[in-house]
Amino acid sequence: MPLRKLFATSIYAALLKSGKPDRFNQQLADEIAGLMHADEAGQDWSARNYPGGYTSYATHCKLHLISPLFAMLERTLRPHALHYAKALDYDMRGRRLVMTDCWANVMPLQVMHGSHLHPLSFISGTYYVQTPRGSAPIKFEDPRLGLLMAAPPRRKDAPAGVQPFYSHRAKAGQLVLFESWLRHEVPASGSMAETAERISISFNYAWEDAKKGA
Repeated sequence: MPLRKLFATSIYAALLKSGKPDRFNQQLADEIAGLMHADEAGQDWSARNYPGGYTSYATHCKLHLISPLFAMLERTLRPHALHYAKALDYDMRGRRLVMTDCWANVMPLQVMHGSHLHPLSFISGTYYVQTPRGSAPIKFEDPRLGLLMAAPPRRKDAPAGVQPFYSHRAKAGQLVLFESWLRHEVPASGSMAETAERISISFNYAWEDAKKGA
């Protein structure tokens, strides 16, 4: 057929490390638990803006700069982010990726994260530390959704690339990368064990001149 697919975006999903990431994830979970316990300002902010859960977004959003463990995570994430940038055909010659933000999220049963995007960056992502059975996926929205006007609904059997929403159910040890302008959300988990928590680490990448700071 004389069709040309235009203006697509791609989601990148991969295991962060080969083998079992259990020990590394447990170390991250333990450090996040300690941070959450000590971060009274973050608890207060989360109570107002992230009801029922915890995020260090407002208080500790550069964990890769203050924690050796999170710095190790950043070093491991960086090759994936660079591969993704190149796969999207961004011209990275003379430019380098810089992680600008990195924060932790803890989502118990029924906690949700509303639809949003990540301004002032061009690649964003999430690393999944703990994903109990039944925990919610990350849900992406077609950026054209508000412009479709009088369009009829898509067929249920239409390819994922043309559906208005795409949900990715990540597993612990997996990272998901996406372009920062892509709106996304995390619905509430309704079937996890009451004591379980969905734990993730979110981050943003910007770019700068490779000669800067040299």
